[in-house]
Amino acid sequence: MKGIIVDDESTAREIMLEMCKAIPEVEIVALFPNAIEALKYVNHNPVDLIFLDIHMPGMTGIDFVQTLNDAPKIVLTTSDTNFAIEAYQYDFIVDYLVKPIPKDRFETTVKRLRRAFIEPLENREETTGNQELYINIDRRLIKLRFDNILYIEAKGDYIHIKTVKEEFRVHSTLKKINDKLPDRLFMQIHRSFIINFAKIIDIQDNSVLIDRQVIPISRSNRPVLMQRLNLL
Repeated sequence: MKGIIVDDESTAREIMLEMCKAIPEVEIVALFPNAIEALKYVNHNPVDLIFLDIHMPGMTGIDFVQTLNDAPKIVLTTSDTNFAIEAYQYDFIVDYLVKPIPKDRFETTVKRLRRAFIEPLENREETTGNQELYINIDRRLIKLRFDNILYIEAKGDYIHIKTVKEEFRVHSTLKKINDKLPDRLFMQIHRSFIINFAKIIDIQDNSVLIDRQVIPISRSNRPVLMQRLNLL
């Protein structure tokens, strides 16, 4: 899900960008100091989500909202609570945050975003999307259900697909198969491994255990993996 941040205060933009790291499904693709520049951008580059300051010179956040024909989801940010009632007249406005934004209050925003956007997408993928992958083995097309795949390992020009009961060797690349896998289930945690997130038994240091296989986690992928965990 692609998002942008619009705020005339540079510090506020950076704080919001940092807070958005708590939403792994959201990719912030641009930051803007005013609504006019943001409007020019979204007219040519559609986005799914906007974190929008209300009080800005030239064009306010409310003015900006009123110019949008096909509005994405919007989270308003402001130091003033007076616009709250007006803001909720628009069904695409997900939340209204008052600065300074407490961490626990932003966590509520994350939950609302999931209810408004992310969870419906995941549910639609589960009900209408493919639940399996076909691989070519000796001119036979073998069906593999996603929920039966444990992990996939790259070995030279081949990939090894380990399922609950079997292992298959396919002439392909991790990138090619990764494009075919649903993000809700699979994650590449190392240059040589893609794992089924639901099959993790435990995590220790820089490795995960799936079945009886210890699989390394690269330094760059570890933070993303940790964000996806439902930690107590």
